[in-house]
Amino acid sequence: MLQERRRGSFIVLEGGDGAGKTVQARLLCSALRRRGFDIHATAEPSKSAVGRLIRRSILEKHKVSPESEALLFAADRSLHLTSEIRPALSAGKTVVCDRYMYASFAYQGPQGVDLKWLRTINRFPENPDIAIYLDIPPEVGLKRIKRKKSVMETFDLQQRVREEYCKLVGTGELVAIDSNRPVREVADDIVSMVTEKLRIPK
Repeated sequence: MLQERRRGSFIVLEGGDGAGKTVQARLLCSALRRRGFDIHATAEPSKSAVGRLIRRSILEKHKVSPESEALLFAADRSLHLTSEIRPALSAGKTVVCDRYMYASFAYQGPQGVDLKWLRTINRFPENPDIAIYLDIPPEVGLKRIKRKKSVMETFDLQQRVREEYCKLVGTGELVAIDSNRPVREVADDIVSMVTEKLRIPK
């Protein structure tokens, strides 16, 4: 009998804009690869047609209603799961994702969208093995952004986003790490947290 392939691990990094998620995701992938893990790095919005629409139009040019945002992100997430995340996990790969469903709760919730409805339209996602929230004051995060800011990158919204993320930390859905520190210190803490949670040899 063929031995069943072991499911891979699913790691999510969350945080407000400028928190350093993309850099930290890259450093985490490198650290895990050095330990011999087969990594699948991904992000939301994804590379799907819906994800490309979100990146090119919704975030950069046209602010739509928060309900429309939520539905678009949920549609992209569904495609992301079926085309990338679940196949990679089934193949035994470790998936590291820059943003996931928690971003919908944190970003659309403060814009007046009912949280129960947000959870309903996101009831299908694969639960991560560990979801880390990189916490940073919004004024610091926004100052880090050198490119043209998206429609989501305003101080008022980022402040409310931080509050929503902290609520998710309080419920135990996310684990917080202080990201208002040197990049390497934050990276070391993330690797320590992941190796402990997933019982990876150091």
